[in-house]
Amino acid sequence: MFAGIRRSSLALLAAVALLTACGAGRQSEAISQEPPAPQYPAGVAAPNGRSYPSVPKAAVPLAQQLNRVENQLAGMNPSDASFASLAHRQQVLYRQWSHHPDWDAAVLQQLNPELRSVAQRQVQARREFLAMHRNSPAPAQLPAWRISPPISADALLKHYKQAEQDTGIDWATLAAINLVETGMGRLQGLSVAGARGPMQFLPSTWAEPGIGAGSIDDPADAIAAAARYLVRRGGPENMPQAIWGYNNSWNYVRAVQTYADLMREDPKRLAQFHQWQIHYASPNGDLWLPEGYERQQPIPVEAYLQQAPWSAPPAR
Repeated sequence: MFAGIRRSSLALLAAVALLTACGAGRQSEAISQEPPAPQYPAGVAAPNGRSYPSVPKAAVPLAQQLNRVENQLAGMNPSDASFASLAHRQQVLYRQWSHHPDWDAAVLQQLNPELRSVAQRQVQARREFLAMHRNSPAPAQLPAWRISPPISADALLKHYKQAEQDTGIDWATLAAINLVETGMGRLQGLSVAGARGPMQFLPSTWAEPGIGAGSIDDPADAIAAAARYLVRRGGPENMPQAIWGYNNSWNYVRAVQTYADLMREDPKRLAQFHQWQIHYASPNGDLWLPEGYERQQPIPVEAYLQQAPWSAPPAR
């Protein structure tokens, strides 16, 4: 919500980001021609036991791995022990591909035919967020955030469905906004001056009559308020305009609608997106900020990586 939601909330997916870190460089040249980042030990486990997935550095092996990952996820129960790490690998594969438009033809040629449409839309959504920040330098500091596990996908779906019943706003659109704003509730900004909660409301917007009710930090209350705000901005009759009212960027609108379409077509993708992690685009590459990350004050990227080498990306 450009009037009510801070744009920097897109850190998880866009630069993001949700996605969603600020500043991704120019989409074609700069995305694929970043200066080499300092190297940190590969495969170091974070305190939660998870590691940054390693991904192929060329189009054909990336496509081959994406085939395997998508097929495994399609047949897997979200309660399976490897589901979370596999969904994170899926996310990182799409993020890696998004930086290499020159790989598109080769990746698509290698993908199983039934995956091509989904994969194209996944990577295009990511590139929409990159385009939002193509003229901005990647920030050299990490923000004062807390990253915690979200509530369950089943609980979130219940809240999305209730908001849809109350307002007519499609559940998948609410899920997509929740995804790109805070990783479905993982990301919590610690600054009281900025946007808050799983749907990233500014307190002034939350206080508008008929919008906020209950707690800005409570998932059920925040999702319901987001649905009411989308109605105020033109939904459900004109959802592109309503989403634009949430964040004044047509790139944002297209990305949100793409993720919503993917979940609407196959609701099992909600569980996959629910396991996507917080990533942050920096001068050192695409940093992974695992659950357990917490900073009361911003910290320079280099200083953070000395303390937390598990967040450093594999070299592209």
